[in-house]
Amino acid sequence: MRYIYLVRVKTSVTLPSELLGQLDRVDKNRSALLERAARAYLAQLERDKRDARDIEIINRNADRLNRVAMDTLEYQQMP
Repeated sequence: MRYIYLVRVKTSVTLPSELLGQLDRVDKNRSALLERAARAYLAQLERDKRDARDIEIINRNADRLNRVAMDTLEYQQMP
């Protein structure tokens, strides 16, 4: 992912020196790396929320969906 130059706000974050060393081995541009990591983390949270909503909908309709699936399987059986 390319580092997108948009309006940025300077901030200060305190991290363990060991973590900074690991970050520097991955990318010398800490800001870009931390921005990509934060965006990826936030995107994952959104996917997790979406997946949880989908699972809740499936679970709410599980009995009906299972009946339809069983009916389909019975219909497809060969004599």
